[in-house]
Amino acid sequence: MRREHHELWAPGIGTAGGVGVYGDWGRPLLAFPSQEGRWWDFEERGMLGSVAWLVEEGRLKVYAVDSFDAGSWHDHGLPLEERARRHGAYESWILDQVVPFIDADCGGYQEIMLTGPSFGAYHAANFALKRADRFPLALCLSGVYDVSVVGWGERGESVYFNNPMDYVAHLHGDHLDWLRGRLSLLLVCGQGQWEDTTGALESTKAFAGLLGHKGIRHELDLWGYDVPHDWPSWRAQIAHHLPRFC
Repeated sequence: MRREHHELWAPGIGTAGGVGVYGDWGRPLLAFPSQEGRWWDFEERGMLGSVAWLVEEGRLKVYAVDSFDAGSWHDHGLPLEERARRHGAYESWILDQVVPFIDADCGGYQEIMLTGPSFGAYHAANFALKRADRFPLALCLSGVYDVSVVGWGERGESVYFNNPMDYVAHLHGDHLDWLRGRLSLLLVCGQGQWEDTTGALESTKAFAGLLGHKGIRHELDLWGYDVPHDWPSWRAQIAHHLPRFC
């Protein structure tokens, strides 16, 4: 299996972010790490191993990226609105640096799948909803989709337009119709240890209900009470679902 590591400059952050590339051919998957994670987590935590056969068969190429959560959503010294503004620099890095890199590596314009566990599931859902033209499918594992719960302070436009539970509630008209025909979200969550204390189970069910109310294509897959908020669960879940999309 081809394995490469690249550092792509992020102008808005003032440093480079890491991208791990796995595979030569196949549908591209952009994988976000869990909270404050790094690009290598996808391999070191066994996520790559759980879908390695898809990579080796040429059905899947994985692009695992760094997070910027410590400098944005999880910088606890900052109010929410400033955290959201800082997240904008990460969004720009993904859209202006990582996506063109994936296009070039794949030989042209690509529709890119998204995935991520825990806070990475938030990123997958948020990017897909905001840019379904590039990301028509997101596989979200144990996510919390109301980002306002991570911090304090007043919530302005920057939070609103990066908080799926806020902006999805107000989608309407032609744009909503377009999303209905374009986007698919797969929301997966266990019902075991830590899925309740992290808020993931409650948030996943609430977000699925909101998507259903808006008629946005989605699936809700709740695993058993023996399935915790942890890497073994996410390895099993991505291995179960991903093959039908590539």
